[in-house]
Amino acid sequence: MFDQLSANCSKLTTKSYSTSFSFGIYFLGKALRPPIYAIYGFVRLADEIVDSFHNYDKKYLLEKFNRDTFEAIDLGISLNPVLNSFQKVVNEFQIDHQLIHQFLKSMEMDLQDQFYTHDLYKEYILGSAEVVGLMCLKVFTNGSEAEYNRLKPFAMKLGSAFQKVNFLRDVKADLQSLNRNYFPNVNLAAFCDNEKRAIEQEIENEFEEALIGIKMLPASARNGVYLAFIYYKKLFNKIKGLSAEKIMTERIRISNHHKIGLMFDSIIRHKLNVI
Repeated sequence: MFDQLSANCSKLTTKSYSTSFSFGIYFLGKALRPPIYAIYGFVRLADEIVDSFHNYDKKYLLEKFNRDTFEAIDLGISLNPVLNSFQKVVNEFQIDHQLIHQFLKSMEMDLQDQFYTHDLYKEYILGSAEVVGLMCLKVFTNGSEAEYNRLKPFAMKLGSAFQKVNFLRDVKADLQSLNRNYFPNVNLAAFCDNEKRAIEQEIENEFEEALIGIKMLPASARNGVYLAFIYYKKLFNKIKGLSAEKIMTERIRISNHHKIGLMFDSIIRHKLNVI
């Protein structure tokens, strides 16, 4: 009963924070949904600590979250339902603990005023996004080390592309509310269209590579991952159509109504095998 409660908490966390990922997870094979909800719930809690808990000691909370995470994994249980569902996935699918350490290291980077060089930018994206894609890939490949290694570079490219789209979408809030600028050698106070286009070209290349890997995923995972890909690609295209000045003044989003339309389109494409 407690394990089911834990799974439900992770699912509720996902649905509360992300309609895009919730739709995508719904179109995974039924057996894949609970573990992916669990991974998202874990990632979301850590992200909330560094992004939202402004009136609390974030450093202490993140350190405690780190300790609680690995204690849960070691013990095989936690009274924190989200961590309980996450440890179950880590242990069942033998997720490399280094992926979790790398993720939490990137979250820790968000607690500091960083000037992002190219190396720090790559390190942050590795921890905050690419390793999350690899955790999910562990679930999708269900213990096949050969399949995991074959698809690993594509999963990392997809995570990186998603994160960079997030950076562009949230650039105004990150700078004004959190005093963050992830882009190396970019002065956001004078953000220009040429700099924006250079970032967009990186994302475009990563989306192209990621799609190759999506087509190679097991059928149980392909449709849900492709749907998330479609959402982000649509958001990216919307951002591409705007000036650098425009994205510094508003947060770009895709309406839920539009997301439903994209959902049906992706289902048709998947059934016709034309993704």
